[in-house]
Amino acid sequence: MTPASATPPPLRIGNCSGFYGDRFDAMREMLTDGPLDVLTGDYLAELTMLILGRERQKDPARGYATTFLRQLDDTLPLALERGVRIVSNAGGLNPAGLADAVRTAADKQGLAARIAHVTGDDLRTTHDWPQHTLTANAYLGGAGIAVALRSGADIVVTGRVTDAALVTGPAAAHFGWRADDWDALAGAVVAGHILECGAQATGGNYAFFTEHDIRRPGFPLAEIHPDGSCVITKHPGTGGAVTVGTVTAQLLYETAGARYAGPDVTARLDTVRLTQDGPDRVRVHGVKGEPPPPSLKVGLTRIGGWRNEVVFVLTGLDIHPKAALVRDQMEAALTASAKARPAEVRWTLARTDHPDADTEEAASALLRLTVRDPDPEKIGRAVSGAAVELALAGYPGFHVTAPPGKGSPYGVFEAAYVPVADVPHTAVLPDGTSTPIPAPLTTTPLAPVPEPPLPPPLPPGRPTRRAPLGLVAGARSGDKGGAANVGVWARSDDAWRWLVHTLTPDRFRALLPETEDLPVTRHTLPALRALNFVVDGLLGEGVAAQARFDPQAKAVGEWLRSRHLDIPEKLL
Repeated sequence: MTPASATPPPLRIGNCSGFYGDRFDAMREMLTDGPLDVLTGDYLAELTMLILGRERQKDPARGYATTFLRQLDDTLPLALERGVRIVSNAGGLNPAGLADAVRTAADKQGLAARIAHVTGDDLRTTHDWPQHTLTANAYLGGAGIAVALRSGADIVVTGRVTDAALVTGPAAAHFGWRADDWDALAGAVVAGHILECGAQATGGNYAFFTEHDIRRPGFPLAEIHPDGSCVITKHPGTGGAVTVGTVTAQLLYETAGARYAGPDVTARLDTVRLTQDGPDRVRVHGVKGEPPPPSLKVGLTRIGGWRNEVVFVLTGLDIHPKAALVRDQMEAALTASAKARPAEVRWTLARTDHPDADTEEAASALLRLTVRDPDPEKIGRAVSGAAVELALAGYPGFHVTAPPGKGSPYGVFEAAYVPVADVPHTAVLPDGTSTPIPAPLTTTPLAPVPEPPLPPPLPPGRPTRRAPLGLVAGARSGDKGGAANVGVWARSDDAWRWLVHTLTPDRFRALLPETEDLPVTRHTLPALRALNFVVDGLLGEGVAAQARFDPQAKAVGEWLRSRHLDIPEKLL
């Protein structure tokens, strides 16, 4: 028996999914490759909510992530045998429906599984949202999950909760944290944010991937301690790597300033400390927390209109004259009737061609035509027909990458905010009892954090060399609605001194001309030797609108790293 005064062992929380469509075998791998107390799975994103919303329109009994149900059907006996509790937001728009489906699956296997679910996030019918709103879901915290687990649930499924809530809920239930244990909760939020994207914490999408074997990275887990600190690691023998670098990259992903607000707590990212604690072990400590804000974020999705695309292949010589010809021909066809012209017509030329190329593909450039309009007729046959008619009457070598189609609907994501007391956060326990979750007693409106003191710049006059930024800095980027987030970090103190004084918002815009007319905000996180840039408007109306070549800004960070600057030679 453990003495009452002894420190309890850490809570081992793993992750088996970072998005709807992640590695199917990960749930079984996490259950068999090493010990766990809790296994989480994150299946929701802005685009996923739109997809689930359209499914619900077709069948009100749907609206949840069916992949989770198939994974669980394969592994539920193993999870119950090993005493691993499973917590997931796979309930999407219908957590009660998923809970019933899990119950049915367990019954078919003769398993006595206690199933709970969390509801209250769906606000579609409770507020005056804009016309044609498809989904309206508040981002709940982990308190409902904690209540469900304390009631003895083996499996808890939720709707729209914050990604970190999948960790704060189990940790609060296990350690008995109060709602105002801000520092402990903030530590769990940071752990949850590191775990939420699965293999991104173990080397996936990592800027310095050539330093590690990431052909099949394992999924991460956090050993959480009673004070909220944790060690990020992975099961022994699994692929990938857990280093200060891989954890830093994920910490910066889709965040902004020093205050990382959530419904449970506002975590101060400027207090996070990372320490290598052995091979594939990173200690996360020192995290401070503050009361959460008085409002909850609500994600709204709707169908914004219709979209079509044609990609013309331009091969060999005269790329620009060929592009000009097809543009003139298509523009004439689209403007033959002013009423028929799509509301938005966008052309993009990607110079993927090489001179004197030894393959036809290497000799070719891609000219992309994208059209959008509220009326599907304006982007359908009117566009595809005009493109096809040029097959024998256009530039030499005319062809397209795929037959032009009718187009498809695109979605729009918007964020709104409602008072936390307006959201009926509820835990439905395994016995069917509904337990209301009270709103936090203490809240604090968000306020910006002043720019922290900066280290002195490197001494002037030292030799420099023109080289890519990525030789001295890592980056990871992503999306938040219509904004792009680009986190950049240095790997040495001297590189940090150079980076923080060099990579200003103006320099950022100059390096990435697509951002030159957009608001760019820089946030400084010295403890991580990192800068976080938020570019408002780069993604238009969000990922579902597909407003640009890289609609989720996944590769903006790598574009930035490829750009050349004058870098001190001592850093190279």
